[in-house]
Amino acid sequence: MLKLYHLPLSANSRRVWIALLEKGLPFEEVLLKLDGDQYQPEFLELNPFHHVPVLVDDGFRVVESLAILDYLEVKYPIPPLMPSEAKAIATVRMVQMLSITELWSPMIRLTSEVMGFVKNDAEKLEKARQQVHTVLSFFESQLDDSPYFGSNHLTLGDITAGTLVTQLPSIGVLLDDYPKVIGWCDRLMQRDSWKATEPSPEAIEALIPQAKALMRAYLT
Repeated sequence: MLKLYHLPLSANSRRVWIALLEKGLPFEEVLLKLDGDQYQPEFLELNPFHHVPVLVDDGFRVVESLAILDYLEVKYPIPPLMPSEAKAIATVRMVQMLSITELWSPMIRLTSEVMGFVKNDAEKLEKARQQVHTVLSFFESQLDDSPYFGSNHLTLGDITAGTLVTQLPSIGVLLDDYPKVIGWCDRLMQRDSWKATEPSPEAIEALIPQAKALMRAYLT
């Protein structure tokens, strides 16, 4: 059986969790607390970079969420979460990579400010906001008339970007100027997999002390 080592509130973990649910795959969860579990010898043997998630499939380990998503898609292709046309594949990949390389970092900075984890200067915060809006504008253009990125059906691009974009209003980034993104977010949040993995307010509150320490380390 598949075994997923993860922290449910982690966006990286959540995207793999959603993919597993969308594909209807049975799996065992191993929940980690990022207050030291990630540095225990048994976990470091799986991932010496002490990050979640990690997937183990019949003794084969996969680290990094995008690699895990690709692995699941190839080994368990039904239902498909990746289109087959060249342009659609490119769209999905662009959305995935921009989510990781251009959206995640400014979101960390904005979250740290909203939650009072660290004191950011105004110039850095404005730059972070502008970068988020640049990504949102690109996403708006890529949705075109499709309900999902590159497809009429849910894709890996939607899962990767969705775990981040749907959280933007909670850190003060409104989506009002992006009607297609709003509609897309609504479709995602209506899916059973999204509802099943949505973090509760109580879970978020309990994680704040750990998140505060991790964000300070990330931003300094």
